[in-house]
Amino acid sequence: MPSGDAQTPAVEELEGTIRISGAFAMYPMMLIWSEEYRTLHPKVKFDISAGGAGKGMADTLGGLVDIGMVSRAITPAEEEKGAYWIAVTKDAVVPTVNSNNPALAQLKKSGLTRDEFEQIYITGTIRTWGQATGETSNNDKINVYTRSDAAGAPETWAKYLGNYTQEELKGVGVNGDPGLAEAVRQDKLGIGYNNVNFAYNLNSRKPVEGIEIIPLDLNENGKIDPEENFYGTLDEIVEAIGNDKFPSPPARDLNLVTKGKPTGIEEDFIKWILTDGQKFIPESGYIVLPQDKINEGIEKVDSSA
Repeated sequence: MPSGDAQTPAVEELEGTIRISGAFAMYPMMLIWSEEYRTLHPKVKFDISAGGAGKGMADTLGGLVDIGMVSRAITPAEEEKGAYWIAVTKDAVVPTVNSNNPALAQLKKSGLTRDEFEQIYITGTIRTWGQATGETSNNDKINVYTRSDAAGAPETWAKYLGNYTQEELKGVGVNGDPGLAEAVRQDKLGIGYNNVNFAYNLNSRKPVEGIEIIPLDLNENGKIDPEENFYGTLDEIVEAIGNDKFPSPPARDLNLVTKGKPTGIEEDFIKWILTDGQKFIPESGYIVLPQDKINEGIEKVDSSA
């Protein structure tokens, strides 16, 4: 071999396939992250699917995927099975109603309290829209919808209502975030809940056509005060979540989970998400975590645990 061919070895280019499944809440953000990461590492491919946080966790622990998207807290039992989690961003679950609901005008004025949502979703003591809004002449039945798949959104919504579990939520079960939004969109008397990025249109920044957000009456004074009124656009609700005007729950951290500490291209990808990847979060309708939580995640990736 001619001596002129001797060169310093190039840095090895990352390649391989990263398999990811899980929370609908994280799916839109993950698509953006994967596309941006591939501009840096074109030999890395992604196989991404949404099927709920429960599926993401099960797939990860079962070795079917490399990374799970989990939009709820990780349980001690899951950690014992090897779940290694890192918070990477934040969003929220918001209550939804059909935009043609006869009670919509009053709902926008008065909102609903946590206790009223509990009576709709848990105890079943509020059964009509008139009971919910105080309009005694309105006997329209509330058609309650919930998620049928094990997911972070119902778990978070149930926790907001009083530390309940998904199984305790009443309603007709519908699979997936898009399915739940569509069920409410097709039923003028329906009520549901969605992750922010399935309740709002990313392009128009307005609620998805056919859906409106029910404001939370946080101070329980029977009306939506100006400081509680932040549902008109995606940017307004994101700002409210970021500055804690919107409570947690139903706001929550979104986590990536691996079985054991991430290594190889998975480790590099997660570290990129926690650093350069953070700049894509605000425009995508998500919330950047506090820097101390980001640093904590970077330390977890770098640790030898």
